Amino acid sequence: MSDRPSLSDLKQALKDVVNPADPRLDSLAADSRKGAQQLLGQIKRRLTKAAAAETAFQHRLHYERPFWQQGQLVAGIDEVGRGPLAGPVVTSAVILPSDFDIPLVNDSKQLTPKERERLYPLILAQAQAVSIGIGSPQLIDQINIYQATRVAMQRAVLGLGLAPQHLIVDAMQIPVDLPQTRLIKGDAKSASVAAASIVAKVYRDHLMATYDQLYPGYGFAQNAGYGTAEHLAGLADRGVTPIHRKTFSPVQKIIANKSRS
Repeated sequence: MSDRPSLSDLKQALKDVVNPADPRLDSLAADSRKGAQQLLGQIKRRLTKAAAAETAFQHRLHYERPFWQQGQLVAGIDEVGRGPLAGPVVTSAVILPSDFDIPLVNDSKQLTPKERERLYPLILAQAQAVSIGIGSPQLIDQINIYQATRVAMQRAVLGLGLAPQHLIVDAMQIPVDLPQTRLIKGDAKSASVAAASIVAKVYRDHLMATYDQLYPGYGFAQNAGYGTAEHLAGLADRGVTPIHRKTFSPVQKIIANKSRS
């Protein structure tokens, strides 16, 4: 009778392997059983994927490190909701600590809703400061979406409980008297901006789910205010709500048609 551990026991025993040089992998490599070799392949692929994720994460800390090394606080700022027909534009400012360690934090658009929901409380727990800035539909209609986004970003920065010494921003200039690094697609290049993108996205999605309860029939919980077929059908059937952006074309047309009728 063989004294080798069963494959299920091996799988359980090796699930905590994080180092490719773990000597237990040498023992596994010497195991001639087909299942053992398959398990070895699975572990190696997992470790390779984890190493790539860690490398990418470290690269996303590239812009923060010089400020951390000088003992400075740096805030990442991002927005969500510039394109929808309804709801506010939401911005977030996040100050991460120099020992921030959540490698999965990335551009919110590259994450699933379930991943964003899981990362949201982890970011709030590790961040030194987090703030939300809102640009209402009324503000958007008054000064346009670009300027409303800048105002919302300004509100997010000014709302931080700590005063940052530098800002990393996704492509925009914020009207505050602080030095700023502006990055195209900054949410994929900076961990601070990525964290802000996740916080803003989850916050806004939750807000739009609440609006879905207040204004049913537009599909806000599913479309977050974007102009989906369901949303456009709701507009045609039910008309414009107080959270619609009246200067956005499809909404404008509904208002214009109503005024002519």
